[in-house]
Amino acid sequence: MQQRKGVERRTVLKAAGASLAVTGLGATATACGGGSGSGDGTVTIRYAWWGAEDRARRINKTIDLFEKKYPKIKVKTDFQPYSDFWKKFNTQASGGNPPDVFQNAIGFLRKYDAKNVLLDLEEQVKAGNLRMEGFRAGLDTFGEIDGKLLGVPVGSNSMALVIDKPVYARADITPEMGWTWDDFDEAMARVRDRTGRAGDSGMYGVMYLYDLYLRQNGKAFFTEDALGFTESDLTRWWTKAEKGVTSGLFADPKKVAQIKPKSALSAELAGSEFTWDNFTVRYTSEGRSEYGLAPIPTTDGKRTGQYLGSLMLSASRRTEHPVEVARFIDFMVHDPEVARIMGYDRGVPATTAQYAAYRPTDPVNKAIAAYEESLVAADVLEPVTPHPNGADICEAAFLRIGEELGLGKRSVADAVEQFFDESKTALGS
Repeated sequence: MQQRKGVERRTVLKAAGASLAVTGLGATATACGGGSGSGDGTVTIRYAWWGAEDRARRINKTIDLFEKKYPKIKVKTDFQPYSDFWKKFNTQASGGNPPDVFQNAIGFLRKYDAKNVLLDLEEQVKAGNLRMEGFRAGLDTFGEIDGKLLGVPVGSNSMALVIDKPVYARADITPEMGWTWDDFDEAMARVRDRTGRAGDSGMYGVMYLYDLYLRQNGKAFFTEDALGFTESDLTRWWTKAEKGVTSGLFADPKKVAQIKPKSALSAELAGSEFTWDNFTVRYTSEGRSEYGLAPIPTTDGKRTGQYLGSLMLSASRRTEHPVEVARFIDFMVHDPEVARIMGYDRGVPATTAQYAAYRPTDPVNKAIAAYEESLVAADVLEPVTPHPNGADICEAAFLRIGEELGLGKRSVADAVEQFFDESKTALGS
């Protein structure tokens, strides 16, 4: 296999074809084997992530900077589409050969910690090789699980309601911080009645939105080792979602499925869609309208249940170069030039130094920054609920079963039962 600067033309073409056919993500070749060393003291570490080819281009530029600062550390890279990334990572981890450092997410921390895959980076912090100060809005603790530092945030995002601004203007709707779910329902009806478009793309499978709703009501999607809600809770949520479709408040799931991978919002099937704030860039590239970010509706007019989420960098417990990996992570989350290269590709920069270094000039990214600043100013951010081992399986089941419900393949009762059966198996409860 080859390093990042020697990718064959056929590999690039294959990745480009996959991006058009599936999700805009691609793959490059990677070096085989673990981190290595040479006679002159140079070591090589392996770095893997998921994302599109534009992300790869940006990351490779940041690696060039890192290798100039640390000429004795070389970095070999690998990137895949999201689902392919985890399939490959599982194979590597099972074979005792995971990459030295890799992109990670909160839903996988306990899973791979339980499998003894993740390195506790706290020792490298104590040794001065990794700085954990200067992070925004409590993100320094985002990757801490059970007293161990298993991931370091590289960017932040939060759930938002992405709206078609002209549609909302025609419906005379101005969402403001503290609006309620009753206000939201009324807004959906006004969009439907005044514009002839469904109010929202639908809420069947948006696990992170349901988590916020639960948090607003004193619960959460997960506890540390189980689901944090009951069958009756989910029955109410999915019943409301089903009624929203039949009444035209939410887009027809069959039509939404037909236009994928394009979103219902950019395809003009709906006036809004719940998703992560930094995904606004997607709608601008897909659609013909102007899109904005609206606050999450609340139960009591105050609590949104929101937190800043983040992609992270984690390290392999098997790495032969923990010091070099720590220095690499430190560089990627603190160096100002990295932020200027990456922009908001992985969310808003996690550290204050990088946040200050990159100030977007385009309207979309300026809106993302303003949205997250508004969350901090409104003091609505809370600590994230820990995700148990098996959370990734539950998330996938929630999405899949929710889609089946929307398409009429399951009743609400059957969908709820199926989800709880699969989740209890995944969580071992």
